[in-house]
Amino acid sequence: MKKISQVTVRRRLFIVLVGVVIAFCALLVRLGYVQLWIGGELSAKAEDSWRRQIPFEGKRGEIVDRNGTKLAYDISSPTVYAVPVQVKDKAGTAAKLAPLLGMTQEKLVELMSKKTREVALRPGGRKITTELGRQIQALNLPGIFVAEDSKRYYPYGVMASNILGITGYDGGLTGVESKYDELLKGMRGSISYLTDAAGNAMPDSSEKYQAPRDGLTLKLTIDQPIQSMVERELDQAMLKYQPNSAIAIAMDPNTGEILGMASRPTFQPDKYQEAKPEVYNRNLPIWMTYEPGSTFKIITLSAALEEGKVDLKNEHFYDPGYIEVAGAKLRCWKRGGHGSQSFLEVVENSCNPGFVTLGQRLGKEKLFEYIEDFGFGKKTGIDLGGEENGILFKLSQVGPVELATTSFGQGVSVTPIQQVAAVAAAINGGKLYKPHVAKEWIHPETGMVMEEMQPELVRQVISPETSKKVREALESVVAQGTGGKAFLDGYRVGGKTGTAQKVVNGRYSPNEHIVSFIGFAPADDPKLVVYVAIDNPMGIQFGGQVAAPIVRDIMADALPHLGVEPRKEQIAKEYKYPDVPLVTVPNLVGKTVSDLYEDMNMNFQLSASGKGQTVLRQAPAAGARVEKGSVIRIYLGAEGGD
Repeated sequence: MKKISQVTVRRRLFIVLVGVVIAFCALLVRLGYVQLWIGGELSAKAEDSWRRQIPFEGKRGEIVDRNGTKLAYDISSPTVYAVPVQVKDKAGTAAKLAPLLGMTQEKLVELMSKKTREVALRPGGRKITTELGRQIQALNLPGIFVAEDSKRYYPYGVMASNILGITGYDGGLTGVESKYDELLKGMRGSISYLTDAAGNAMPDSSEKYQAPRDGLTLKLTIDQPIQSMVERELDQAMLKYQPNSAIAIAMDPNTGEILGMASRPTFQPDKYQEAKPEVYNRNLPIWMTYEPGSTFKIITLSAALEEGKVDLKNEHFYDPGYIEVAGAKLRCWKRGGHGSQSFLEVVENSCNPGFVTLGQRLGKEKLFEYIEDFGFGKKTGIDLGGEENGILFKLSQVGPVELATTSFGQGVSVTPIQQVAAVAAAINGGKLYKPHVAKEWIHPETGMVMEEMQPELVRQVISPETSKKVREALESVVAQGTGGKAFLDGYRVGGKTGTAQKVVNGRYSPNEHIVSFIGFAPADDPKLVVYVAIDNPMGIQFGGQVAAPIVRDIMADALPHLGVEPRKEQIAKEYKYPDVPLVTVPNLVGKTVSDLYEDMNMNFQLSASGKGQTVLRQAPAAGARVEKGSVIRIYLGAEGGD
């Protein structure tokens, strides 16, 4: 055996020692790296693995009308959570919770057995009442927590439901709740605590609280009293005429701001599951498309006046009851025709042959240029989801007959919101505005306006001079023509009727119509435009008989609310059978209920709301001139009260 020298031993010991030193230094470097460089990150990861969180939502932003009236807001509604590893007796816990949450014990055991940090006990434990939350907390069940949460509340029920929309688990689904979800929903908060490896809460460990951030408040252009008027009239129309559907839009023609918009059938946003999906998913005023009928003649009239193709007062037209175009006989609504008339009377009488003549004078290129400039054939861009485009003929498809029918509103398809925006442009000085429902974003705590939406001008379509002529002609339609049922004494209403056959199975139905009326006031300085369309009303199917009185009744209440004072100067109404004579509304304010029925005669009907024995307000106001037999709405309360 070879003997190892002392030198070799020392050398080997030295090498081992160096190796140990190097290893020790490497360990020190590693420890330093872990402690000083990534120590914080590793500690955070470790703590995260030990920490459990109970989340809760920030309050969703309020939605208010233009005057600050709350239309949608959150109310306290806790949610029940389970931390599965902390629930030792799952069957016993489920037995106690099941009757309170309206869930089966099996479902609760399934949820509490999940391999997860925490789980919401849905659906029964989500957004419960505050009282139920207290009952569950009082049980002191291990692993069961009641976290602060909220649910959406709509204090006016169905009011403005198609505008407000609905919300689900993850935010807005339709309406402005969906369109502006990111700004409304705010940011989630939580309470977190440390647990051991088994998931049990560690004693003496501190809780971490992350405050939620509430969503911004959205102020709408909607005026709640006008919205209420619109809803009221649609409800009455549904009862009286039993139609398939009904829509109404009220807009400021000078800004594009929607003051009121509703449709029937309707739904309650916080109970939308009780309605049919097509009701809460379709916003009819912007989704529904149909042939507009005679309300579309306003576009033909505007184009003809702008192009100098007609002199309304000094040029005459003879209507035999029809007009022949390329071998087709297009009839006027009046059998036998209107005979000799001025073109102003063509407008007043809604004479189809007369408007065909205007369309022929314009030619297809020019007429369709104006139709597109007024916004038809494409979305208006209103800040609501689900808007449709409508349908126009391609210019290559327009022959003599298509030109003729388009000129009086047949063969084209439009939406209600397109009609309102276009007519607003025709009567406001020629400016087409983009309609909108959002007005301001407001900080929920400070009340500071974060953003204000300004009116958006799309284009100038016709000149102010032409617009003035259109207003005057449409005022004559109401005072002396087919729109007589919309006449409102002292308010100079202008407007146009519409009665359009519905297309059923590819053919025009002789028995089903969409009847409509679009009106505005005052005629010389418009502050309000209102459109009403009724789909297939029972009985009478003429826009002038069905829709015009509805528009009149909305305006009768809305104009005084907007501060528009009645005036004496207006075109005198021409009474025609079966027009009802006007009578003066008496002053009922201050009278008691017993006095009313002693003093009232047969000229009026009364509709009362409110509690009390004294009339605080009335609509229409005293001194207004309305048709005999009209309804006077009175608002009752205690004398000297509100």
